[in-house]
Amino acid sequence: MKREVLIVVDMQNDFVDGALGSTEAVAILDKVVHKIQNFSGDIIVTKDTHGKDYMDTREGRFLPVPHCIKGTEGWELNKRVKLALDNKKVRTVCKPTFGSTELVEVIRKYEEDNAIENIQLIGLCTDICVVSNALLLKANFPELDISVDSACCAGVTPEKHEAALETMCSCQIDVL
Repeated sequence: MKREVLIVVDMQNDFVDGALGSTEAVAILDKVVHKIQNFSGDIIVTKDTHGKDYMDTREGRFLPVPHCIKGTEGWELNKRVKLALDNKKVRTVCKPTFGSTELVEVIRKYEEDNAIENIQLIGLCTDICVVSNALLLKANFPELDISVDSACCAGVTPEKHEAALETMCSCQIDVL
């Protein structure tokens, strides 16, 4: 039996309405919750995860806004998203950087166990973590159908969101 996989990227408080939140991120919540509630396949949730030393990291030097510090309220999933995930089969992947090599290994294991029909990504931020993970997956699984639901994603700005969608489309990732 083939699997459908939904990857929910970084729908954490700090990205929705916290330290790096935006009106665009808040605006996609209803659609993200609806997508999760109506999805019957496997769900993988990524969580941007940093330590207290974040400001001493390369990312912290270039983005000097502490966010998603493990164990803080900002690191937790948005409450509405978390509630939508209740009673679903969910695997969580904590990632210290934009793209997750662990996510690639999880998908590789799924492929070994049972063929994947398709992978769909939703979440935040389109132009950083969504695009990074979509491209990593496409590079590692070029024959898989990989898509991004643009209505369930938001970028740092609307312009960067659109630019990331165009990049993914150019790399044969279906943009819905």
